[in-house]
Amino acid sequence: MSSDSLGHTPVLPREVCELLSVRPGETVVDATVGLGGHARLLGESIGAEGLLIGLDVDPANLARAREVLTGLPCRVELSHANFAEVPEVLQQLSVERVDVILADLGVSSTQLDEPERGFSFQAEGPLDMRMDPRLKLKASDLVNRLSEKEIGDILYNNAQEFGGRRIARRICEARRGSRITTTGRLASIVADALGADPESRASKTHPATRTFLALRMAVNQEIANLEALLNAAPEMLKPGGRIGVIAFHSVEDKIVKTDFRDRHNAGVYRILTKKPVVAGEEEREANPRSRSAKLRVAMKT
Repeated sequence: MSSDSLGHTPVLPREVCELLSVRPGETVVDATVGLGGHARLLGESIGAEGLLIGLDVDPANLARAREVLTGLPCRVELSHANFAEVPEVLQQLSVERVDVILADLGVSSTQLDEPERGFSFQAEGPLDMRMDPRLKLKASDLVNRLSEKEIGDILYNNAQEFGGRRIARRICEARRGSRITTTGRLASIVADALGADPESRASKTHPATRTFLALRMAVNQEIANLEALLNAAPEMLKPGGRIGVIAFHSVEDKIVKTDFRDRHNAGVYRILTKKPVVAGEEEREANPRSRSAKLRVAMKT
């Protein structure tokens, strides 16, 4: 059974396998197992003596991954956990060090395709955006409770939305009339604040794209969790162990780039990707999600 046959195509599959160079008998952590595409490829490489550990915060994705990973020759352990919790998961499994860590950041296609999850402005739905149902705060809580300055800071810091102050001001004006509770209403407010027509062909991206990205990252504490994973990685990797991170926008990619560079300079890592690895033209056409993917890999010295 391939990941393709189950309707999921992982980004940069060849590059991930080549750069992480997984070998039989190794212990591999897929910190964001998602729908299991990368995990299946890696699991096939480590063989019967290998151990594949997969984490995901979304129980629905974890269930799909379990199906995709059925039949692998290696031992498979899946956990409902955030990638910041990898150390705790390893401790529970009595695993001291691992050979490979992979993190494929961002939102999955299934999450975007389900209007009731509230991740997308393409369809009307509740303004939720929680990847993990255990989280308390929703996106609607942020836009209705935070100050204008706090909202503006989130939009700029998380997604480099240069119109963040105007959007924050318009959100605060709109919520005085009634709470903002749906994706459609928020998208309309953002477009109005920027003076943009979502239906216009002049722009290839929806005016609310960065706002939705920034709020999703805030709800799911994605930057803090990424930093926690990067900080913990050196202690979790064996000498010669590899860590790979796939980022989909510049804010996260810069965090990974800076972390790898600093640890390289300190003699902890050797960087295996001088520049981020990106998808070729053929993959970009076949899998649109891959267009913004950037893979960086480092090895523990």
